[in-house]
Amino acid sequence: MSGVRVRRPGLWVAGAVAAGVLAVGASGCSGGGSGEGVGEGPSKAANREAPTAPGNPAPAAPRLDPRGVPAEAYTRWGLAKPLAPAPASPDRTPVLKPSGPPVVLDRVKTNDKVVFLTYDDGAEKDPEFVKMVGDLKLPISMFLTHSVAGSDYGHFKKLRDAGNGTIQNHTTGHANLRTLPYEAQRKQICDQQDRLAAHFGTRPTLFRPPYGNYNDATVRAAGTCGVKALVLWRESMQIHNMQYAEGKRLKPGDIVLAHFRGPAELKGSTITEMTTRMLRRIQDQGFTVARLEDYL
Repeated sequence: MSGVRVRRPGLWVAGAVAAGVLAVGASGCSGGGSGEGVGEGPSKAANREAPTAPGNPAPAAPRLDPRGVPAEAYTRWGLAKPLAPAPASPDRTPVLKPSGPPVVLDRVKTNDKVVFLTYDDGAEKDPEFVKMVGDLKLPISMFLTHSVAGSDYGHFKKLRDAGNGTIQNHTTGHANLRTLPYEAQRKQICDQQDRLAAHFGTRPTLFRPPYGNYNDATVRAAGTCGVKALVLWRESMQIHNMQYAEGKRLKPGDIVLAHFRGPAELKGSTITEMTTRMLRRIQDQGFTVARLEDYL
């Protein structure tokens, strides 16, 4: 790179976002979206098993689909059909380098009809989302900001373990890095690397700059902190709909942005309801979800 490079994915990076301000949306942390009905969340009815009478055989175990998920789990979380399994052998071209500056990506080169779910910040800590991720075995990449996620890193450990997800870096304070000098950028990135390694036992290799804003200094600073890739996005999930960087459809290998947000920011919706809508959009276009790190 030469000079200053600002990554502002198409339709959804806000033009003037104050550094450090967290808000829902396509800018990387700002947002809104058009409504299209409610009541898309999980069923309220609890699954109860009838007691087994003495001498009678126990009920048969639920039948699992190729992803290891029982059919009733999809119904419980508002999906009309199972998610297709990700390919056992990903079609990929490795992009992470053993040395040199980090790569910058917003899509993975693949012919597999998969997309990748990424969640930012960490303000909302809904235990129902942990259940959803575990029930559906959703592989999610979590880009955590210390200022909002740090109050309960244990919640995100549960999320990581529930769905075979990963913990990645989104700075200590959600600063607009493009406005900061090199050393201040490096502190935002490296300090969070150290915290996440201490809490989760693994040093992140992926980093998402807040608002999608970065420059040459960001790339250089991230590299000194052990980051292998700056991860941007091609679509962002609003409350009800996706916004696209180009066109109106997903493409193989797209990285999808969502946020850890609750009813106050989602106009009464929950993160589980928003995720159900996102999964429906993915399924409707013939895609499934895969683990981002498996394709890098």
